[in-house]
Amino acid sequence: MSIHPSWKPLFDKLLVNIDDLYSNPDDIIYPPKDVLFRVFEISIDEITIVLLGQDPYHNPGQAHGLSFSVPNGIPIPPSLRNIYKELKLEYPNKKYEFKHGNLEQWFYREKIFLLNASLTVLAGKPGSHMKKWEAFTNDVIEFICNTNKKCVFLLLGNYAKKKEKFIMDKKRIVSGPHPSPLAKGFVGSNLFIQVEKILNKEINWSL
Repeated sequence: MSIHPSWKPLFDKLLVNIDDLYSNPDDIIYPPKDVLFRVFEISIDEITIVLLGQDPYHNPGQAHGLSFSVPNGIPIPPSLRNIYKELKLEYPNKKYEFKHGNLEQWFYREKIFLLNASLTVLAGKPGSHMKKWEAFTNDVIEFICNTNKKCVFLLLGNYAKKKEKFIMDKKRIVSGPHPSPLAKGFVGSNLFIQVEKILNKEINWSL
């Protein structure tokens, strides 16, 4: 994993001490340290959509550095199942079939920036590292907004929506409920169609 050089000004301001974060042997932290900054592998100029979630999955084997995504062989989490359900509803003619939860194709092929509002989480404790990453992910959103003038920001859930104030061009924002089954209103929201209208291009959501 290597951070693309286009992100250097952002990482020059990083205040989170990564070594300290992972140093306590009593703490199990997700995702693994070696994929923590995976989402920053692509150039900031390439990003088409910033898909902002809450924090990484907090169960073993799930988080691998991309929001909402899980590695091959891991059961599809409920939130991602709802995302797939919504995509099938919005695009019935495309007959999408989603057999796994690995969203690497969205990231590498479609250049969808799969970012969480918090980059790490303690095992079994959702939201546990939100405060640690708040300033950095605020800076990420602002940096993208100022550098890439074409991408659309898709903000899912209340934590993600708090980042709206860092996006100056409000016409580039699509926001909605978190896709978790515990939230209401995501399925049937037509959020992805809204995103494509602003982009003025089609996204290939297949995997």
